[in-house]
Amino acid sequence: MFKPLPMQRAALFMLSDDAPLAALTLAERGVFNPETTHLSANDLPEFPGESYRELYRSARSRLDKTLAHCSALKDELPMPAPRLVSEPELAALDEWLRAVWTECSKCQEGLRHFEEERKHIDQLLRAIDNFAALDIDLGLLVGSRRFIDVQIGTVPVAHVARLREALGIADYLVRPFLEIEGLTHLVVAGAAGKEDEARGVLQAAGWRAIEIPLELRERPDKARRDLQQRLDKVLEETDLQCRVIENTQKEFNDRLIEAQQVLAMVAPYAELGEALRARGGLVGIGGWVPRVDVASLRTALEERFDKRFVLSVRDPRPEERLQVPSVMRHVWFLRPIVQLVKTYGVPRYGEIDPTLLFAITFIAMYGMMFGDVGHGLSIALLGLALRKRLRQFTRFVVAIGLSSASFGLAYGSVFGYEEWLHPLWMSPLTDPTRMLTLALYWGIGFIVLTTLLNIRNRLADGDWEKALLDRGGLAGLLFYLGLLYAGFRYASGAEVGWLEGLVVLVPYAVIVGHIWHENAVSLGERILIVVIEGFETVVKYISNTLSFLRVAAFSLNHVALAIAVFTLAGMLDTAGHWITVVLGNVFIIGFEGAIVAIQVLRLEYYEGFSRFYSGDGREFRPLTLALGSPGKT
Repeated sequence: MFKPLPMQRAALFMLSDDAPLAALTLAERGVFNPETTHLSANDLPEFPGESYRELYRSARSRLDKTLAHCSALKDELPMPAPRLVSEPELAALDEWLRAVWTECSKCQEGLRHFEEERKHIDQLLRAIDNFAALDIDLGLLVGSRRFIDVQIGTVPVAHVARLREALGIADYLVRPFLEIEGLTHLVVAGAAGKEDEARGVLQAAGWRAIEIPLELRERPDKARRDLQQRLDKVLEETDLQCRVIENTQKEFNDRLIEAQQVLAMVAPYAELGEALRARGGLVGIGGWVPRVDVASLRTALEERFDKRFVLSVRDPRPEERLQVPSVMRHVWFLRPIVQLVKTYGVPRYGEIDPTLLFAITFIAMYGMMFGDVGHGLSIALLGLALRKRLRQFTRFVVAIGLSSASFGLAYGSVFGYEEWLHPLWMSPLTDPTRMLTLALYWGIGFIVLTTLLNIRNRLADGDWEKALLDRGGLAGLLFYLGLLYAGFRYASGAEVGWLEGLVVLVPYAVIVGHIWHENAVSLGERILIVVIEGFETVVKYISNTLSFLRVAAFSLNHVALAIAVFTLAGMLDTAGHWITVVLGNVFIIGFEGAIVAIQVLRLEYYEGFSRFYSGDGREFRPLTLALGSPGKT
């Protein structure tokens, strides 16, 4: 629970013919993570099963595309008893999936075509509205004629009068027929031979010619009827295509389910990749297994292969530390917390797993900052009501709600009412200084704990220098404690002398010396780095400690928000009072509750994880039997 499980590097040797069944057995156990570079290329130079893997990749790709088309299929289907799938059977499945996808892609292409056609007709119907006032064949406005020049376009509304006067000199007629978005749509017509003269006037007025689509080159009412008939036909064709897709889904549904199941049984052998090597009739499979699962894995192999295999395991070597996958197994309550921890990173093998620390401190800090019986119980009930959507995060939401309710009992607050319940401890506003002091103590304890964890992690990595001399190591911890001691003596009015200076300056000198030692650059750069990083060390410890004052600040803010709501409610009549109280509490639960969660997450990640947690580990990905694509397993 406090660090990833101890791992063993495993090598499984057996006959080539048994390899597919061995992969299936490993997947059934779900404890073997294939390792691609483990086995010797000199001893086992061949990579068997290439054609099998290629067929699997092809079939998997076609199945995924088809399933995206036939959305009725679900991943939560039962898994049948595992069995070996031969290469000919896999090839036949791949060929069938190719035919199915061809059929499906035709349907998809048909739907796409009809959708584009519908959008095009919709655009034409919107465009013809602009010509509704012209009761003429729009085709007459297009092209050149022997005796008359006709043009259609737009000009800004403000230019219409001047344009009419200017074109009138050239004996042109101007017919406005629509005004929209500051533009006037016009038809101008005049005797042929004066086009150049008219063109100059039109350009000066900001003329923009309108292109009439081919489909609209007739009378507007007739064009509209034709387009509407065309749209009805497209919609009819779309409905027909949808029925074809529905029938296709029904026709292929059962076989596609079977295909999912078959590929799930093919996947373990195909996903071994380069972890499977061979020479002649002998194959070797390399990988990682949790030490606790080695015995059960060996038993499973013995039951299936009797003595026809050799399984050798050993502890990881120091130089393999960064390659070892990390297995985090927790009780059911902590599983949603694991997901939050993984958003920061997977713990490196041997590194402290922060899940339990994260769970305790997050839930506790949320309750401290959002302490109210009514608000806490509301969050817990809301989590239960949304359990289908929240899934495994339901228990996490319920936990922070109950934490909030528990601190609400301590603060004596119920939906902001301070007089309904006698506080088990005190209301935050009665003694803000005390609240801030306690938050400061909490922050100091948090920083000391995470620094100790960092020292432990560096020792586990074998990095004694960083563990002892770095600002995040023992020297940093002693400097921080010395700083607190000197600060406490000064604040309490006690004498600050050579001892206080010694406990601060000695570890600080070690830190500065370490910074100097690890930066092998020119003298000037080295001095600059030492000054900057030395100053940053002091500022960071102080600012990180003060960051925890927000724990008290938000508890005070919570009470202050409730007071603001009741002040507004007190200015209204009875109905308005209760409406304001209810809406105010809803606002506090939704808005402030979310802000508090973000602030706690920030404290966890920035003030906590950044001190001791590298999060650059490799996640354990064992072979498994699952119906989803490999990315979903």
